[in-house]
Amino acid sequence: MKVDILVAEIGSTTTVVNAFNGIDTENPAFIGQGQAPTTVLDAEGVTLGLQNAVDALAASLGEDKIEWGAMEATSSAAGGLRMTVHGLVYDMTVRAAKEAALGAGANLHLTTAGVLNDHDLSEVERINPNLILLAGGTDYGERETALENARLLTTLTIRPPVIYAGNVQNQAQIKEMLTAAGFKCTVVENVYPRLDELNIEPTRKAIHRVFEEHITKAPGMGRVREMVSGTIMPTPGAVMECSQLMYGALGDLLVIDVGGATTDVHSVTEGSEEIALMTVAPEPRAKRTVEGDLGLYVNARTVIELVGEDEIAREAGIDLEAVMQRYQPIPADEEQLKLAQALGWHAASTALARHAGNLRYIYGPSGRQTLAEGKDLTKVRWLIGTGGALTRMPGREAILTRLRDLNASGRMLLPKPERMRVLQDNDYIMASLGALSVHHPKAATALMQKSLGVDAATIQKAEEQAQAEGDEA
Repeated sequence: MKVDILVAEIGSTTTVVNAFNGIDTENPAFIGQGQAPTTVLDAEGVTLGLQNAVDALAASLGEDKIEWGAMEATSSAAGGLRMTVHGLVYDMTVRAAKEAALGAGANLHLTTAGVLNDHDLSEVERINPNLILLAGGTDYGERETALENARLLTTLTIRPPVIYAGNVQNQAQIKEMLTAAGFKCTVVENVYPRLDELNIEPTRKAIHRVFEEHITKAPGMGRVREMVSGTIMPTPGAVMECSQLMYGALGDLLVIDVGGATTDVHSVTEGSEEIALMTVAPEPRAKRTVEGDLGLYVNARTVIELVGEDEIAREAGIDLEAVMQRYQPIPADEEQLKLAQALGWHAASTALARHAGNLRYIYGPSGRQTLAEGKDLTKVRWLIGTGGALTRMPGREAILTRLRDLNASGRMLLPKPERMRVLQDNDYIMASLGALSVHHPKAATALMQKSLGVDAATIQKAEEQAQAEGDEA
């Protein structure tokens, strides 16, 4: 059997392959999915696990063999995209650079503000990042910090690629300095060109390009190009790519992915004009946060400690310690499932609360003033669950419905209860479609709408409801 395109999602433990047909037609189709353990062997690298996933796909379709026209991929294997970020002022250029890196799907291991010190440089050496992002200074503003940091990077014994996204006046000098020292340096527009202005997209796109160029040098990834002929991007970055694509089709949205180790939240929204007048600092239209302490398996104990053992045991109706002794990544009995559901709710709700902004009141001579801090999500109309827990786990609908109604107090910058529509990535293909969208955006949009179970009539009804709610407000 031959299919138009395969998209592989190469994870640290599992490799998943999704097959699609009719990519260049009006009715593209998701054909099926295969998975196998990820392999990182000296001789074979990830290609052995990738081929095993293709073979599993063939078996699931009742075929002896699968052939394909092209293959694209997302990857979080080999440690994912390890990055360090260095800027001038933490709440300005550093925060803008962090937003760009997270939105691209990076795992941030170090962020620094100001001139790098000896400890910072030692940490960069220890981390040995796949990529360094250097920023600092608004355009035609402060120059010296970024220049000094570039000079200090040349003292490192490692030579990861560097992206410079700072003061435009430094571009030529920093590129020349780093290139002469043996670094591959990419220069892009400033992430923070003017006070209170974020310019994240050029850097996010550049991170994807550099990642694709250098991922094949990661341990176990050397032969990946033997099978993957098209785009390779970080898996979380692919989810963001698909989120932005669906923003164009659906409007303001939230995407939540609860995993075994981390919980990711992606949002794409401009927010409301009313909140914008109260906002104390700019936020990007497309924002990703990753909570490294919230997960259903690797970080199960962390979530339990955060909530409290007695509370988790009461909610799940279980003997917590007895269940934890046999707890598995995929629940094997009813009590393990109850625990996973309780952990899933608390991981998702905590991550969403951290992602969303809040209203804050200050008091002065003229009375109370209302300020908005953080990401304004009040205009979001679609809440999408993706990832294993929120697409496969029984009880996921209840978790998403509770998330929809999280803002009962009215203090969070979230929609009022019942205002968002809950959707699920039923085919579990959102990351794959992010990679597919680079060259086939129309097909990726149609396939994602099918996976979410929405059509033109559903979208129109949601728009009418939002308009009615706006008129009511």
